[in-house]
Amino acid sequence: MLGGLIAEETGRYAAMTDLLMNGRWQQSVLSRRTLLRGAAASMAVPAVMRTTGALAQEKLAGSGQVVVYSYGGSFTDGVRRYVYEPFTKATGIKVVDVVADLSEPQVKAMHQAGRIDWDIAYVQPQNYPPMQEAGMFEPIDYSLWDEESLTGTPPRSRLKDAVAIFSVGMVLAYDQRSFSQAGPQNWADFWNVKKFAGPRGLYASEATRNMVSALLADGAASKEIWPLTNDKIDRALKKLTEIKPYITKWWTAGGEPIQLLTNREYAMTNAYDGRVLAVIRQGVPIKMVWDGVYIRPNYATILKGGPNIANAQRLIAFLNRAQIAAGWTQATGYPGPNMNQLDHLPPDLIPLLNINPEYASKAVFEESAWLAATRPDGKTNADHLQERWLAWRTQ
Repeated sequence: MLGGLIAEETGRYAAMTDLLMNGRWQQSVLSRRTLLRGAAASMAVPAVMRTTGALAQEKLAGSGQVVVYSYGGSFTDGVRRYVYEPFTKATGIKVVDVVADLSEPQVKAMHQAGRIDWDIAYVQPQNYPPMQEAGMFEPIDYSLWDEESLTGTPPRSRLKDAVAIFSVGMVLAYDQRSFSQAGPQNWADFWNVKKFAGPRGLYASEATRNMVSALLADGAASKEIWPLTNDKIDRALKKLTEIKPYITKWWTAGGEPIQLLTNREYAMTNAYDGRVLAVIRQGVPIKMVWDGVYIRPNYATILKGGPNIANAQRLIAFLNRAQIAAGWTQATGYPGPNMNQLDHLPPDLIPLLNINPEYASKAVFEESAWLAATRPDGKTNADHLQERWLAWRTQ
């Protein structure tokens, strides 16, 4: 619901772009894994940094293996090449990746059975709090991290037993061909149908990000968003009612807004930043607006009772190093949190990434703990938002 509904078409981006440019891209509702596959395939990855045993330091050296969950496809291919293989070369530890669409069902099943076969799993933010409360995760050993990793990774990304592994931003994206001069610069402009005319899109499936955009359009500051109290929900839905007649299509699959922008069926829409980044790097005239970007992290966790916990700690420390984090970003299109990786990224890529420090003051960072918190009626805040959203959508 909160991020698990991201969708993507299958296949590599080169083929996708050909379909886009010829107007033949077929719509489909697809999986989270193929979103990440498409983003990975779309990135132009520079030559990977040379990683040596000296980089890993003696405290990361080891033997044996570590079993890591991954999304498969080009995402796993990229991470294997630019993170896992350098890790093995530097430490002597083999990485075994296991593939599934989502990790949470398998992790919960292993926990209930009392047999943990994996060491590391990537977990969606709304699922982290209840799994953490159930005792499924091992504390992260930050003593293994180098100083550049610690100083570059903000505290909100370094939890007791989880680390932000990559972040997805929901941005305002627009077709540059639709505007003879400057296009929309914020969510207030998205709502300004007179100055910025044209068909619009919004994500159909989820309440939170649409409500946040509406509040920003109504004049709320990014620091005023949380918590989404009932009066703020009412305010957001009232604002959304203003724009509702101008939404020509509510998109549900991650590829749809890019397709519709490219085909000029949208002038502007919200969209996933990695998807927009991919087509921008292929020359499609779409622009991202970073004012009001909604940033959602996904977490790497070490599973309590896993077969290779010590090696898992070493891999988590390794992949958060600045050079390796830059390799992850270039391989997948979705950045990890270590800001020091900016020193190792191509300059033309940095403006297209949600970790660009220039965007921090304009961003809304998801409060996953608040969304997962239980209300007096027993429902989570996220469930309550969703119920209000669905009721509004059917009006």
